[in-house]
Amino acid sequence: MARRLEGLRGCMFAAEGVEDLEYFVTMMRLQEEGVQVDTVALSLESFRGKNGLVVSPDRIVADVQDFPYDVVVLPGGWAPDKLRRSPEVVRIIRSRYAAGAIIAAICHGPWLLASADLVRGRRATGSLGIKDDLVNAGAVWVDESAFIDGQLVWGRVVADIPNFCHALVERLYEYSAVGNVPD
Repeated sequence: MARRLEGLRGCMFAAEGVEDLEYFVTMMRLQEEGVQVDTVALSLESFRGKNGLVVSPDRIVADVQDFPYDVVVLPGGWAPDKLRRSPEVVRIIRSRYAAGAIIAAICHGPWLLASADLVRGRRATGSLGIKDDLVNAGAVWVDESAFIDGQLVWGRVVADIPNFCHALVERLYEYSAVGNVPD
């Protein structure tokens, strides 16, 4: 089977309390398509996800400030609340978006998009627990399992991981076919 996204590079931001399934399933789905994925964290120390699985980072935030990732994935759990406090993480998300990369967020991951000021005037979804945060950041809340909005790929919750991964891979096929053109 051809790995159609071979050559693309991606990163997943993670920290203690990341939602294990959103992290591991999405990573494996991207790897299955040939995307080389780095786990980026605030330190290289291993940590546990929300459900106890161990995550071992590949790189630290300081090492990827200007790395040309094609896709940035923001899984949920409680990790996004920790990560959004890092100005470097927010800057990377904003700069990768400005460079045309695909940014995908699920569950509580959209907190990082709000912190990067990328939700204003856009349709958004995520965990119902962050609905008010997204609306207060200027987003238009929609209750859909997953969807694509330009460079942004949105997912709601763990139960929606298959739809989220499908939308993400679909958007990356488009990206690899036409190049990274900001919307």
